[in-house]
Amino acid sequence: MRKIISAALVAGVMTAGAAHAATATATFAVTATVQATCSTTATALAFPTYTPGGGAINGSSVVSVKCTQGTPFTVALNGGATTGGTVAQRLMGEAGNTLQYQLYTTGGTGGYTTVWGDGTGTSKTQAGTGAGLATATALTVYGQIPDSVANQAAVPSTAYADTVTVTVTY
Repeated sequence: MRKIISAALVAGVMTAGAAHAATATATFAVTATVQATCSTTATALAFPTYTPGGGAINGSSVVSVKCTQGTPFTVALNGGATTGGTVAQRLMGEAGNTLQYQLYTTGGTGGYTTVWGDGTGTSKTQAGTGAGLATATALTVYGQIPDSVANQAAVPSTAYADTVTVTVTY
């Protein structure tokens, strides 16, 4: 009989413990903000050798922009770092001498008409929308050295250079 009472007592204790168990729940919000961000790189624009009187020469560069998904952006190019250069008339310099050049949004046949600049005057900027930081949007910069009277009078040199700043606004 002792075994029966003990088994019944254990069963009763277990049932009593289960009957008194309860739970309570709560929720909390989880939030985050994704900051819009962009980065940019550019390849060098190395023109082929210019021969005065031989016609205009062309070259190109690629500006790559990486922005967070869906972020609209614009890309502006300044007038360069050479003294006297502007968006309307860019200059490469070398020891006080200059060589005219220009940057455009389009090239090839029918191109070289819209100056890629900072939006001042008749210059235009380029626009795009970010595809995510792992995906670059490639924008081609078309450059041209015109066979102008000023360039035909340029002093021969292999050191004409300029530095253009790319600004991405987003």
